[in-house]
Amino acid sequence: MKILFITGSLVHGGAERHTITLSNRLAERGHACHFVYVKDEPSQLPRLRGAASVRCLHAARYLDFGALRELASLLAQLQPDVIVAVNQYALVYAWLARRWSASRSSLAVTFHSTFIQGLKEQLKFLYLRPLFWTADCLAFVCEAQRRHWAARGVAARSNVVIYNGVDLDEWRPARPQESERLRSLLGIAESDYVIGMCAVLRPEKNHLQLVEALAALRRRGVPARALFIGDGPMRATIEARARSEGVAQDVLVTGLQQDVRPFVAACDTLAITSVTEAFSLAAVEAMALERPVVHSDVGGAAEMIQPGRQGFLFPVGDTRALIERLAALADRDTRRRMGARARETVESRFAERVMVERYETLFMQLATARKAREELRRPAGAH
Repeated sequence: MKILFITGSLVHGGAERHTITLSNRLAERGHACHFVYVKDEPSQLPRLRGAASVRCLHAARYLDFGALRELASLLAQLQPDVIVAVNQYALVYAWLARRWSASRSSLAVTFHSTFIQGLKEQLKFLYLRPLFWTADCLAFVCEAQRRHWAARGVAARSNVVIYNGVDLDEWRPARPQESERLRSLLGIAESDYVIGMCAVLRPEKNHLQLVEALAALRRRGVPARALFIGDGPMRATIEARARSEGVAQDVLVTGLQQDVRPFVAACDTLAITSVTEAFSLAAVEAMALERPVVHSDVGGAAEMIQPGRQGFLFPVGDTRALIERLAALADRDTRRRMGARARETVESRFAERVMVERYETLFMQLATARKAREELRRPAGAH
């Protein structure tokens, strides 16, 4: 099977990580996976392995006609069985290039969002909905996300839910001495209660709420510290808030990390304070490392976390509730018990192998449908 993946970029984000993993695993299974990214933002490119070809379109603006022509030419040359567009921006390029090249490839869309930022983008999205309607299949990452968009008229000819999954061997709990070594290098004491957050430092991830919660926990006498794994445009604002709250020495920002696993393993719990989230891959990865998760009740959070078992949920923006949930996990035995359940949940429901097999089956069905369409168009007696 020949598959062409199209993403808007290769920046450090969950959708991009998910797509690279999917391409890598399908290539390992013998499929010819080709990869295109629209804008020259290649920070995750080193993670892409086994692709038959990789191309950047170097788009200089939102709709770059030179980039579109290049993609249309590539479609005509490759004739993939399935085109996989990742989110709405890639879908714009896939849909237009498919028409320009008269490609008969099946079109699948993987959608990783429940939030369109800003009025301008929301209005633009209204015009993009018909592109989803013409897709052969739309894959959502959780049931809550599917319901959210169905209520807003976003659907394709066929719609499925496929949960994000993680590699259970790659995301295996670290040995205690490994985590202790990194904590020591970061200046974290054995007695410190480390609350991690693994996300690009952007406004919708709401890091500032965790800074406020951290300050409240410190005032209670809880030896809490925050480890922000990543970097982004909010870094200066976050550091300024930590100074104003008097916890600057207790807020650590790692900067961009190619491998976040050791840093997540160095945390005692993970917090997701996002105001919007579809199905957090960072949360599932932390759970695989036996770390309980305190998650704002958005998107599919309730589909992965049963409060009091693998972690806790709290209402979006409710800092008081966040503080109480984090305080409950300051107890080491509670963390260990919930962390073990978190790993069990990932093993039973969110294994990468299951995710890849479901996508492989879906794409093979679309490829078969494409071949059937080609046979119907072929003149009688032609070979």
